[in-house]
Amino acid sequence: MRWFGCGIGLLLVACVLSLVLGQPATLARAAVASADAPSTDEAAVGQTLTPFTLKDSDGQPWALAERQGKKATVLLFLGTSCPINNAYAPRLRQLTKTYEPKGVVFVGINANAIDSVEAIAAHAREYRLTFPVLRDAEGSVAEACGVRRNPEVVILDKAGVIRYRGRIDDQFGIGYKRPEPLRHDLEEALKDLLAGKEVRVASTPVEGCLIGRPPRPAANATVSYTRDVAPILQRRCQECHRPGEVGPMPLLTYNDAANWAGMIREVVQARRMPPWHADPAVGHFRNERRLSDAELNTLLAWIDQGCPEGDPSQLPPPPNFITGWRIGTPDAVFSMPDKFVVPARARGGVPYQYYLVQTRFDEDRWVTGAEARPGNRAVVHHIIVYVRQRGVRERTDGIGDGFLVAYAPGDLPLQLPPGFGKKIPKGSYMYFQMHYTPNGEEQADLSSVGLVFAKEKPKHEVRTRSIANPRIEIPPGAAAHRVEASTTFRRPAMLLSMSPHMHLRGKSFEYRVVFPDGKKQTLLSVPAYDFEWQTNYQLAKPLFLPAGTRLECTAHFDNSEGNKNNPDPTKTVRWGDQTWEEMMIGFIDYYYVDGPDAGDDTDD
Repeated sequence: MRWFGCGIGLLLVACVLSLVLGQPATLARAAVASADAPSTDEAAVGQTLTPFTLKDSDGQPWALAERQGKKATVLLFLGTSCPINNAYAPRLRQLTKTYEPKGVVFVGINANAIDSVEAIAAHAREYRLTFPVLRDAEGSVAEACGVRRNPEVVILDKAGVIRYRGRIDDQFGIGYKRPEPLRHDLEEALKDLLAGKEVRVASTPVEGCLIGRPPRPAANATVSYTRDVAPILQRRCQECHRPGEVGPMPLLTYNDAANWAGMIREVVQARRMPPWHADPAVGHFRNERRLSDAELNTLLAWIDQGCPEGDPSQLPPPPNFITGWRIGTPDAVFSMPDKFVVPARARGGVPYQYYLVQTRFDEDRWVTGAEARPGNRAVVHHIIVYVRQRGVRERTDGIGDGFLVAYAPGDLPLQLPPGFGKKIPKGSYMYFQMHYTPNGEEQADLSSVGLVFAKEKPKHEVRTRSIANPRIEIPPGAAAHRVEASTTFRRPAMLLSMSPHMHLRGKSFEYRVVFPDGKKQTLLSVPAYDFEWQTNYQLAKPLFLPAGTRLECTAHFDNSEGNKNNPDPTKTVRWGDQTWEEMMIGFIDYYYVDGPDAGDDTDD
């Protein structure tokens, strides 16, 4: 749980979506759009597609007419930056291997204006696509097929008639990832077609990224990129949407923003981006990511006016971003002792992995910065690093004793201002808790934690406490099961931040304070909890908690069929580490008013 962390931007993924893709902050719900209605152009199914010729990434022509007569041709509309189609790469390789020998032709089509031939070729190599990918630079083939999003599929029969149009399957979507699809739409359509039958489900809804087309600025535009939009993107987006960071596409230039304007409109208008889930009517937070109404209206007006560029002389200078460690060069780095190999698939999930690493500190150290850094973001869902003391019995159930720093979707490194620090007693160990999520390919990871030390003993010792209820028992089908927990401060303290934590059935979370005089106040309300974003809400001003103050947390869980993320609505759900189990934890950061030598953290 973090306080005084750096800002984070318009994370069109991220990621994550650790949960959605099994790779943290790589598929965030912000990167994908809501599903189109099934076959918004119903006439497309049953029509004959006019033969076309496009060039592949090697510059070689590919003609549809030369493939007619094959039992089926599968047109896969893909983009280089769409996290949903990237998640499907292993599935597409598998389908190609299975059905090409049966007379099915697979071909990718990239209709994004911003994706160059070089980028398309690099993307095909990175994701090991086993079929050619063509560049539909003018978007004419996508338009003829009625396709608006990546990844969308069109299946043609041997005569070139469209027999199916829609999604690959229903495994990945906005804010959810199923362990396996409930329906294999593309494969079922191929089976019907190869058996000489009518395709039983000929069109399905598609969730994905809008195909990016070139801007068409209006002649009378009043909003420009250089003067009005670039400053917003710099403040809100570019920290994550730049090469090497978690955003799935860069938003550093006019061309970047203009070609992704359709997606920007969808995610900001729906308030999915920037990722901020707190009720704006409750509390004030120093790290609030939410766009102001003025910023939102400016972005929408710019897009409505066709994305005019404006006067280049009005472009603000680019921000100076930190590369590599966000905390700066660490004073010490501790890594897992060995690489861990994550299997391609794991029925029941990969058990948490734990690693104990000696610090060999011969004196107490005070930390002002700490960053848990995954070695392989594709398979690391989260890292929690605890401080363990030799001979001191502490809980290892993930509730929070000795918590130092974490990596998780939406979370930030620990960065404390002068006068604040976290204590690492001499002779302590770094205790890594690693949660891995397979993504269809065997991969290895070697993660680390970096530390920045205070130059002198701080005035305030920042501590982390968990307000948890491990006795949860969520009935099958319950749509809003209530769970509560509380903690009492027996010494005066200053509250710094709050970070709610639940798993796939988490629905809402609220923090309240009850002062010794009976006065109550809601501190944080998260009405639509999102497991993909483990946000730490940092108070704009630390809150004084007199001795005897009680903090209360209330969580609601959705174990019904209406929760698309729900692994199994027929099961009673109890406490557990894995994401198909549940947790109810309200983490808080605070310090005692009477100083870092106040004694052990023994409050309830």
